[in-house]
Amino acid sequence: MGKKTVTEQVLSYIESNLDKELTLEKIAKELNYSKFYLARQFKRNIGVTLHKYIQSRRLTEAAGKLAESGKPIIEIAFEAGYGSQQAFTKAFCKEFMCTPQKYRKIGKVVQRRNKTGMNLNRIEKSNLYLFVEGRAAA
Repeated sequence: MGKKTVTEQVLSYIESNLDKELTLEKIAKELNYSKFYLARQFKRNIGVTLHKYIQSRRLTEAAGKLAESGKPIIEIAFEAGYGSQQAFTKAFCKEFMCTPQKYRKIGKVVQRRNKTGMNLNRIEKSNLYLFVEGRAAA
């Protein structure tokens, strides 16, 4: 198997360090690339900025925790890197078009955003399946 592309290296690094502080500067330094080159390559190949991708991945992980655990929302917010429940709720609503509380009530997340940022959410509630393209159902 050949050498990983810049984007593959970045995605791998993000997945391994999603629970840590991640910045463009830190990732570029760790992978020995210029931050400008890394940012251009990532945006060209993934379609969103590195910051937006990291935020979306963290929110997707938080959505999974909301659907699959009984953890308090504030705890999930802190784990996702937010300093307050209010900031988390605002970002969550922008990403999933509903509050974390409502998302938790909708049902179980069967499949979440994949590593390239493509949203593949399927929400299951009783015998009703809602396929969601791009956003979670409200």
